[in-house]
Amino acid sequence: MPGRQLLWDGCANIRDLGGHPTEDGGVTAFGAVVRADSVRRLSEPGWAQLAGYGIGTIVDLRFHDELAGDPPFEVPVEVVNVPVFPDPASSHWEEIQAISEAAPDATGATTAVYLELLRRFSKGFALAVSAVARAREGGVVVHCMAGKDRTGLVSALLLRLAHVAVADVAADYALSERNLAPSSKPWIAEATDERERERRRRMAATPAAAMEAVLAELDRDGGAAGYLRDAGMSERELELVRARLCA
Repeated sequence: MPGRQLLWDGCANIRDLGGHPTEDGGVTAFGAVVRADSVRRLSEPGWAQLAGYGIGTIVDLRFHDELAGDPPFEVPVEVVNVPVFPDPASSHWEEIQAISEAAPDATGATTAVYLELLRRFSKGFALAVSAVARAREGGVVVHCMAGKDRTGLVSALLLRLAHVAVADVAADYALSERNLAPSSKPWIAEATDERERERRRRMAATPAAAMEAVLAELDRDGGAAGYLRDAGMSERELELVRARLCA
């Protein structure tokens, strides 16, 4: 069985969603869905690794203004841009930052912020998961910038649709903090004051307990399937996700 962590040149936070036991006795398929930080950081050899892995579709969760900073690159796959969040200038973000600052620690902040993001932007998350469901033959890469928050939540929804246990989904999510530490630690240290340093610590954290709490809350209200169904996904799309991940 191949390893889940992938080393594609230029990126730091890539792993396959395959190899997870499911609650109905199966296992998620390798090569079906890969989660990543921004694939636009890939070098030429990195792009060759992506193509060689059998990727047919990239689902890009970034803001439109993040795309504007990309270098021109002819990618050998279909790219579907699904911004799950509104523009960074939106008034949503000041309110969400206040939710983070009101929490007692990183775990509480991450839990509260993620639940608020899922509540406010359910349509965007449903569109992202639908893009995976409707992707053409071949593997799918889902990415944002760091591959941590937007990608972390979309990946969690995908894995729960495949009936991967909450604890395993949370453990996968928690790997991002370690993978991104070489860049996040200097960024935290460069903060101009302790308040900003704490804000950055919270932003860099990916506590497993936070994802467990978020998914437990979803499970109390219909689970990932119920959440996505309420946000506009069809039963056919939900089944397509399960079929892709559990083939």
